[in-house]
Amino acid sequence: MKTTIFAILLGAVLTGAGCVSTVDEHKTAGVPFVRDRVGGQYERTVDQVAQAAKQVITSNGVLVNESTLYNRTNAVKTVEGKVNQRSVWVRIEGVDPKVTAVTVQTRTSGGGTDIDLAHEIEKQIALKLVQ
Repeated sequence: MKTTIFAILLGAVLTGAGCVSTVDEHKTAGVPFVRDRVGGQYERTVDQVAQAAKQVITSNGVLVNESTLYNRTNAVKTVEGKVNQRSVWVRIEGVDPKVTAVTVQTRTSGGGTDIDLAHEIEKQIALKLVQ
């Protein structure tokens, strides 16, 4: 009886952990259905916001990757880095010629979320844009 209950609980835990989509349209291991991203909009170009995002990631950690997503109606750039042993993804997408949307997503090495770090990175990008 105890073995059956343990097997059911183990199955539920393994089912709860899985893959989640990142803002750069890839997959990573993580716990689904938890809030792991924050966003904002700025009156700046995509290139200006992408440059600010790269500077923020570099000053807080290590820049791992930057890319441009093609086949979109709007310009989309992504920045990926490691900050405080957390994976950080930033999606920069043009809403219109003067407004750019930013989405910051964070995950721990165990697949959890660090929403406070996502808020901090998004705030630092905004501050970098006003300098």
